[in-house]
Amino acid sequence: MPDSLDTLQSLTSLTVDNATSALEQGVDAIRSGQTKFDLRNIKAVDSAAVSVMLTWQRAAQDAGGVLELKNLPNNLKNLTKLYGVCSLVSSTLTADDCGSADGHAERSPSDLHHH
Repeated sequence: MPDSLDTLQSLTSLTVDNATSALEQGVDAIRSGQTKFDLRNIKAVDSAAVSVMLTWQRAAQDAGGVLELKNLPNNLKNLTKLYGVCSLVSSTLTADDCGSADGHAERSPSDLHHH
């Protein structure tokens, strides 16, 4: 499927209310060969959005590809920072995008210590 036919541009929210259908829609698009999702139209998000995006990334990896999430709205970027998964969600996010609210750079999973 050509990237210009981004099937997820119709999403205006990514919340617990539509997480299952958005997840399935994204996985179907990935299986059809789509490698870029434009999320510019998403206005409402909650923590379910982070889970959905990480699952999309996992599906893309399982399919042997890399999924590019583009035009994440600020509220969605902020959630990825809050959960420390900004760089895992999208390779298109810059270091500035992934910096934490306290000014420290996001840690990678390998930086986290188990206690």
